[in-house]
Amino acid sequence: MSDLFDTGASEPAPPAHRPLADRLRPKTLAEVIGQEQVLGPDAPLGVMLASGSLSSLVFWGPPGVGKTTIARLLAQETDLHFVQISAIFTGVPDLKKVFEAAKIRRQNGQGTLLFVDEIHRFNKAQQDGFLPHMEDGTILLVGATTENPSFELNAAVLSRAQVLVLERLSLADLERLTQRAEKELDRALPLTGSAREALQEMADGDGRALLNLIEQIAAWKVDAPLDTEALSTRLMRRAAKYDKSGDEHYNLISALHKSVRGSDPDAALYWFARMLEGGEDPRYIARRLTIMAVEDISLADPQAQALALHAWEVYERIGSPEGELALAQAVVYLALAPKSNGAYAGYKAARELARRSGSEPPPMHILNAPTTLMKKQGFGAGYKYDHDQDDGFSGQNYFPETMERPVLYQPVERGFERELKKRLDYFAKLRAQRNS
Repeated sequence: MSDLFDTGASEPAPPAHRPLADRLRPKTLAEVIGQEQVLGPDAPLGVMLASGSLSSLVFWGPPGVGKTTIARLLAQETDLHFVQISAIFTGVPDLKKVFEAAKIRRQNGQGTLLFVDEIHRFNKAQQDGFLPHMEDGTILLVGATTENPSFELNAAVLSRAQVLVLERLSLADLERLTQRAEKELDRALPLTGSAREALQEMADGDGRALLNLIEQIAAWKVDAPLDTEALSTRLMRRAAKYDKSGDEHYNLISALHKSVRGSDPDAALYWFARMLEGGEDPRYIARRLTIMAVEDISLADPQAQALALHAWEVYERIGSPEGELALAQAVVYLALAPKSNGAYAGYKAARELARRSGSEPPPMHILNAPTTLMKKQGFGAGYKYDHDQDDGFSGQNYFPETMERPVLYQPVERGFERELKKRLDYFAKLRAQRNS
């Protein structure tokens, strides 16, 4: 039906614009850039395809590394019908329709590869719904997740699927992708060498993000190649991948903690800065720094705990950004402090011994005897008041009488604990003399 403005002449509509990322989507697995640890001849997928026995899979990796593309190509290479859904937009009624269609397809001799994006967003009941259809072969499930499957997916699903880790693209991978984009665009990007490297760093290992940036640059009309500064002015750097409640949160605090424990202040400052750049709450970092002082430095430098608490208090009083400098100073101090987990290990050993020993009573001589009856029962009999001894040490036994004396605290020969070890050895020698 004609509208009011119909001229009668019908001109063909111009072709719809296809984003560069879609135009460069690989057509075969051999064209996929990166992920050799998964796709190589001796890698899991390479071996599966060579043997003709593809199992259900879960792809775990950051955005923009090829999870969807690889799943689509697996369906193509195994002659399976490809169905893609997202856990964000798919409910139980939609899943039922997908499974019913897959059953009909199977009856007609066609298998189904069901690709579930963001599979970790399905709840436990929804994840359980996949199990019977995976077991009877109605679907071959390929899930994709940016979160740790060990924490986010049901054990039953994980037992029926192999988890494959896809890695962020390296700078070499991103350069190959850049060259492929230039070939598709039929021209080189108007960038200097350093600006080209800066562009790839901006993508932060995300191939899709890189192609989107390249598409923007290709539309610019410039007379001369842009340097790094000009590129940074025109493009916003991609925000670093950081989820304050996800894997990156725990990965980065783990990196900070282990850098401090490993006495590397440069690495510790780097991970500290990465967390702040990602938007982490400095109070969380302050709390974790205090834990590091307690667990990993302990009595090797008793001042470390006080300094960590003081840095926390300084941040609370003056706020950002100056307060973060106090936390940075604590990071450096803790990294360079002598390390010991002697008290921590002793505490854990004591808790384990307490669990095993049950309700063993203290020895009678260290029990108070406030009543005449208790004195007659022997409470407090034979107790030696340490301050009455010439050296302030009686050497008496304070463990249950049925227990052989254990060694729980073993100080290290570092920092202040070197002095504590001297004291411990001194008292052990005196105790042996007094009880010989």
